Order: sequence, then structure tokens, then C-alpha cells
Amino acid sequence: MDTMSFPKGFLWGGAIAANQAEGAYAEGGKGLTTVDLLPTGKKRFDVMFGELPSLEPMPGEFYPSHEAIDFYHHYKEDIALFAEMGFKALRLSIAWSRIFPNGDDVEPNEEGLQFYDDVFDELLKHGIEPVVTIAHFDVPVSLIKKYGSWRNRRVVDFFETYATTLFTRYNGKVKYWMTFNEINMLLHLPFIGAGIVFEDGEDKQQVKYQAAHHQLVASAKAVKAAHEINPDLQVGCMLAAGQTYAYSCNPNDVLDAMDKDRESFFFIDVQSRGEYPGYAKRYLEEQGITLQIEEGDLELLKEHTVDYIGFSYYASRTTSTDPEINQSTEGNIFSSLENPFLEKSEWGWTIDPTGFRITANQLYDRYQKPLFVVENGLGAVDTPDATGYVEDDYRIDYMAKHIEQMHEAIKDGVDIIGYTSWGPIDLVSASTGEMKKRYGFIYVDKDNEGNGTLTRSKKKSFDWYKQVIATNGADVTTPVQTTKS
Repeated sequence: MDTMSFPKGFLWGGAIAANQAEGAYAEGGKGLTTVDLLPTGKKRFDVMFGELPSLEPMPGEFYPSHEAIDFYHHYKEDIALFAEMGFKALRLSIAWSRIFPNGDDVEPNEEGLQFYDDVFDELLKHGIEPVVTIAHFDVPVSLIKKYGSWRNRRVVDFFETYATTLFTRYNGKVKYWMTFNEINMLLHLPFIGAGIVFEDGEDKQQVKYQAAHHQLVASAKAVKAAHEINPDLQVGCMLAAGQTYAYSCNPNDVLDAMDKDRESFFFIDVQSRGEYPGYAKRYLEEQGITLQIEEGDLELLKEHTVDYIGFSYYASRTTSTDPEINQSTEGNIFSSLENPFLEKSEWGWTIDPTGFRITANQLYDRYQKPLFVVENGLGAVDTPDATGYVEDDYRIDYMAKHIEQMHEAIKDGVDIIGYTSWGPIDLVSASTGEMKKRYGFIYVDKDNEGNGTLTRSKKKSFDWYKQVIATNGADVTTPVQTTKS
């Protein structure tokens, strides 16, 4: 293999989310947020689908976000480990309810603001660029109770206030922002994506797409506010991406694959191109969905598009219109047929490094804006030795192959800003709430039931990723020497 050369200044790092890492759910003036209502077990998906309208923690349930991995109290230790790996960037999110505990508060919570000041200062001390998501599966519960969350237009104004507060407070500390994490997840997990709880008998598609319009308007307002505060700020969108393959060359399969991709592209088309695409207008009309669009909305969307496209990539997807082909697998909530050419992870997600290259090319061809790979990684069961050390060659193999294909995409002409792997430290799984589904280079001693010391220890992949960063991606081979701690 030719020596890989990534662009000078490429932002290597990792990505975490407040709701999956911070814990301290009731400390520092923080209000209750959506993920604080997601238990483990059977009820979890009912809540995520918006079907279980319990807006308080339920007795007898375990809520993994309440402590998570306690990044809130361990951030200095964790950032030091990230710095030891050589991170150039850390993608993280701000918990909305740490800043505005109820979402509609007149004044922000200073203790919450100061916490993120401290985190950003610690990152900058180590030369690590903060990349900040404003809303990462996070809506203050009070906004659901009082307004119905994103179904209500008033939440747009609350979000604008929240975003403007962040841009003002952290101007000079944070350059890269993203408005909504995996914004397309709203259609698949409405409670996670938008805090939506459905009422009996209502048109769910109408509710979801109206909430989507409100988030798109809010995103444009945030871009506008950021650029007015500092024209150098870079504000991106964020897509849960993954190429959909047609199972066969039957034109109906090809059309179905295109339609499934467009279901997600709809959001980014608006955020990046600034208008609702024709296929979306047709879909809304045929589904009987009428959006309430206020005067000035369309102009706002057109004039305040994002600066870059952030995306997650874990797996490709496969679809067919043939009812006889029905062997399905799972992949980041998106249903997919099994692809006979691909292996699967322990959670049934297809492993498709070439699909990473295809997806990056697809996005760049479509939008012609810089891309930022802000999530990619392998969730797996890790078995530590007595010292907490994990021989995770499977993770190294997965990531090395994906980095190689990312480099191929760059050679194709795709402009990629950086790569922040998902979960550089073990954290709570967004989908299942498990700890045993681990992504990190750093092992955290905690199990699915919340037991453990929270002790951090390095996996084999820790030294491997350190080597990748030190060589700017030129060396993705497994290191001979490893560090146990």
C-alpha cells in the first residue's frame, strides 16, 4: 500500500456526547432532559419512539445517563488521556438543560456555562480543538411538558436564544459548531431526535415533519446568529449517513434505494442548499402533510446555509422491493437487508469500509462543501484482563480499514476536514443503553447494571490510534509495542 498522506492540519480526534458521558444529571443546576427518561430494557425503545409518555423517571427502572461514565467529574483525567493520544480535536455536546434548565428560562445557568468554560479551557491547554454539537439528542423535559417540544414553533425561539448564548459566551474558544446531531433521526426515533411524545390518534408523519421544519428553521437562525457574532465561526449540520444499496439491478430496487437515501438527504438538502427539494415537496403532498411555514422562513433557509457537512458512518444499508427477500439486520436504527458480501458486528451492523468511501463521495458530489467525519467506530464486547487492558485487534482492524477508505475518498477529491472516532472512551450506547457495547480506546470499568469503579485504562487500540495521529494517518498498522495500564 502506498503511504497515506492526509491534509496538513487534519483534525484527528474523538467524539462523545453529554447525555452518554457526563452523568451528574441533577448536579450543577441542570434540568431534566430527554435522555434522562430513557431506561434500559424493554421500555427503552417505547420511549424513544415517543410511545410511552412518561415525563418523569419511572420507579424501578435503571437510567444509565444519570451517572454515565461521570465525565462531569473526570473530564480533566479523560482529556489528559486524549492529549496523550495526540488528539487535535474533541467533538462533544453541550447539555441544553445545563445552560437553560427549563429551556425557556429568562437567564442562563451560570454554573452550567462555567462547567463548559472549564472543559474548553482544559482542551485548549492541551492543544485540542473543541468541536461542539448544540443539540445532541437533548431537549429539556420542561419544553415537552409546556409546549410539546419541537412540534411547537415557540421552541425555535428558545433554541435561538440558547445557541446565541453559546456563541457569545464561547467566542474565541470554539470555532466549529454543529446544530443538531443526526438530524434525520427525528423520523426514526422522534423522542430522541425531537422530544416528541405522540397523542392517541394523531397523524405522526404530520407531527414529525412539522417538527423537522422547526428544527431546520432553528438551524438557519443559529447559523445567522453565529456569523453575526463572528464571521469566522464554522457551523455545520450533522447526518446519520450510510449509502443504501439496491439488492439487485431491478430498477425498482434502485429507485427504492434512492428514495431511502433521500429520506435522510431531505434535511441536509435544506440545510446545505437552502430549499426544500422537489422530491420532498412531492412526498409531503402525496402524504397529505401540510407544513405551517411562516413568512420569512424560506428566505431564512436560503440565506443561512451551513458551512460544512458533519456526518456519522457506521454501516451501509441494503434494500429490495421483492417481498421474498426479507432477511434483515440492524444498523444504527435503520432497517436493512443482509448484504451477502459483508460481515456484521456483534450487534448486526454491516462492516463496510468501502461504503465509507462511497458515502463520502456521495455527500461531496451532492453538496460540494467540506465534510467532517464526526462519528465512526466499532461497538463490541471487550474482555479486559486483571489490569483493565483489552486486546482489541478487531477494533484496530475495523478502524484501519475505514481510515484507508477515507484516504481513498480524499484522493478522489473529497474535501474532509477531520475525523473524530465515536466513543474514544467507553460510554453509554445511545440505542440500547448498554455499557457492554464498547467503542473506546479507553476502557471504563462499569457494567450494564451500573456497577463498577469507573476506573479508566488503556486498550491496545490506544497506542494504535496514537500512532495513527502521530503519522497523520500514514501508519495504520498494528503497533508491536503496547502500553498496559
